[in-house]
Amino acid sequence: MGHMAKTHVLVLPMPCQGHVTPLMELSHLLVDQGFEVTFVNTDVDHALVVGALEASGGGAAALGGDIHLASIPDGLADDEDRKDINKLVDAYSRHMPGYLESLLADMEAAGRPRAKWLVGDVN
Repeated sequence: MGHMAKTHVLVLPMPCQGHVTPLMELSHLLVDQGFEVTFVNTDVDHALVVGALEASGGGAAALGGDIHLASIPDGLADDEDRKDINKLVDAYSRHMPGYLESLLADMEAAGRPRAKWLVGDVN
């Protein structure tokens, strides 16, 4: 049997508190099934997630080797109110597809397997 590359899944939660955790749990289940997962947060949420992992003592390695963390801008300026869901969703919807495309291109350029599936939060 040749060594099969793992199927690469991109997981994209809505950048809101209650959405990141369930999709992270799903990501762990996907890894258990033999998938490689890239978990895409917004830059703001990414910093929170990485900070929480470091606070728990594990660092990013605590996620397990097959969940990679990546981040993209949410399209809002630094001083804009991210608690304003309408503003966040509007900016995210307009800007995210382009950011996602460049993230995919960057990952492929870095030699990561091409993502075959996108698990997105349709909101």
